[in-house]
Amino acid sequence: MRLRIVHETVYAFDPPATGAIQTLRLTPRGHDGQFVVNWRIEVDHDCRLAGVLDPFGNMVQSFTTEGKLDGLTITALGEVETHDMAGMVRGQSERFPIAVFLRETALTQSDTAIRSFAQAIDAAAPSDPLSRLHALMDGLHDEIAPGETADEAAIATFAAKTGDPRAMAHVFIAAARHLGIPSRYASGYLYRPETTEPAHAEHGWAEAFIDGVGWIGFDPSTNLCPTDSYVRLAIGLDRVAAAPVRGAAYGDWSAVPKVSIRVSEAGAAK
Repeated sequence: MRLRIVHETVYAFDPPATGAIQTLRLTPRGHDGQFVVNWRIEVDHDCRLAGVLDPFGNMVQSFTTEGKLDGLTITALGEVETHDMAGMVRGQSERFPIAVFLRETALTQSDTAIRSFAQAIDAAAPSDPLSRLHALMDGLHDEIAPGETADEAAIATFAAKTGDPRAMAHVFIAAARHLGIPSRYASGYLYRPETTEPAHAEHGWAEAFIDGVGWIGFDPSTNLCPTDSYVRLAIGLDRVAAAPVRGAAYGDWSAVPKVSIRVSEAGAAK
């Protein structure tokens, strides 16, 4: 299907800031499951977007602004044609050895509870790698209730038994890595035709590597491998490395941006 995305990040500064620096991972890359039809990033202040590929292969734009700032609005928008690949990620170059994705981070550390849970699920699952990962996704979907969380770390999320999709992805990654399965975080968007309300954060899920198959996505929050309702934005060892917007501004205040994300069906591609 063809999906239209409008992702707006709005900062309000009171007192005004004296400048800002931002790093954006807001440009999706194409692969066999998605084709970027058109895409642009708009900033409501004069600046120059400088683009590079980061070590994970993500498209990264950065910019700085100087002078008095009452606010700052960053908008990414465009259309992406998606195809259901049953979660498989193909047709995209990989820049790191697979073993890199066994590394723990602060957000994907496991503890005794996560390790015990992962081992119990794994012991009861069929022996093939794909079945093991589906069993882990099923188990986490049943174990963790959807909800807001102040701490997206895997340990905190599993202990609370509640978390948003990004936090649940961190638990999956922590458990899979404990089982010796290379895993990583993917940020992106999810089309939910049943709701017209904008999302206030990007969607997130996990990807795990299977020898002979490659990378496959797993979303414990929906209990699905990504379908054509998903748009993949960036990847990293955890959400921090794949965050769509990160930055700082200069001044005597602390501002939390307001985020609005709308995903709609743009119509079938011709």
